[in-house]
Amino acid sequence: MRELVALAIPGGSQFVTELRRAFYEGDAVLPVDLRLSEPARARLLEAMRPAVLVDESGERRRLDGALPVEEGDGLVMATSGTTGEPKGVVLTRDAIAASARATSRRLGVDPSADRWWACLPLAHIGGLSVLLRALATDVPVDVEAGFSPEGARRAIARGATLTSLVPTALRRLDPEMVAGFRRIVLGGQAPPSALSSNVVTTYGLTETGSGVVYDGEPLEGVEVRVDPADNQIHLRGPMLFRCYRDGSDPKTKDGWFPTGDGGSIGPEGCLVVRGRIGEMIITGGENVWPAMVEPLLERHPSVKAAAVGGRPDPDWGERVTAYVVAKGEVEAATLLAELRELVRDELSAFAAPREVVVVDKLPRTAIGKVRREALFSLSGPSASI
Repeated sequence: MRELVALAIPGGSQFVTELRRAFYEGDAVLPVDLRLSEPARARLLEAMRPAVLVDESGERRRLDGALPVEEGDGLVMATSGTTGEPKGVVLTRDAIAASARATSRRLGVDPSADRWWACLPLAHIGGLSVLLRALATDVPVDVEAGFSPEGARRAIARGATLTSLVPTALRRLDPEMVAGFRRIVLGGQAPPSALSSNVVTTYGLTETGSGVVYDGEPLEGVEVRVDPADNQIHLRGPMLFRCYRDGSDPKTKDGWFPTGDGGSIGPEGCLVVRGRIGEMIITGGENVWPAMVEPLLERHPSVKAAAVGGRPDPDWGERVTAYVVAKGEVEAATLLAELRELVRDELSAFAAPREVVVVDKLPRTAIGKVRREALFSLSGPSASI
């Protein structure tokens, strides 16, 4: 009977050793996010039901109530999805291998010349997939417990040519360090508007085992369609997850996975991702996608970071509200007027924010995604029309 082994170990050689051990013994691995509080970690273990917990001391503790995994399962990745409650995405070894092959082919990875730098949290698929594809394709890899510009500089000095980052991390690298990598795989949230030519934007979910669409084009073996009924993106391919840890499987009978993301196919056949369908703002009968507005707001010279949400409005249904981290002192009413003009010129008048709230910081997940459900509790200097 195959078991699920939970690894509560920071990124580094010990994590790699325990991952290899579990795979060698035919078991599956559940990476545990070490930043979780003790109650949150307990809820995670209760929901995922691993048989063994390994911590950084090397102690292997057997747990009660274990649920076995199927033959061929390799990973159970915890994800909160849109509910906030932990659920496990079960990825098979075949799916992991398919993802590694497809991504490596697209990036032109050469095991004799390339070296990966893995610096994102290993409890998230964007971080762990770097390690997995390096191991699967025999490419050297340096694994660190976290990202820092200093770590990037050291990695480049050691010969790293490839890495995976999120936009918040990319922004902390100076142009010389960005250019030091042959390819930077960027995912996790909407990319900045201006990118270096060696940065590859990706789209994917935990359920797809990492990014499966690179710069708008699907990887080899990946199929993409957009449902005309609700503009929802559907994906199909060999790297898709088998099921969730509770046994449920949202895929269609013919293997398509409804992602919950809205999008469209552009005139050149490239996928355009609009954002989570549940995050779409309906204002005055018009649809506004936050992911389309936010990059425009961040072009403003006084805006360091921005997120967009929809607040209830008696006249408009929802009003587009911008939550802004400013670079310095700003006057909210003036900023609102300038942001509205910026969005009107680039998108449309109905997509322009009708309210701005200046905040100290935006609530984010461990990999930098904005926690939109937490936006509405933020307060600060504001203006509205």
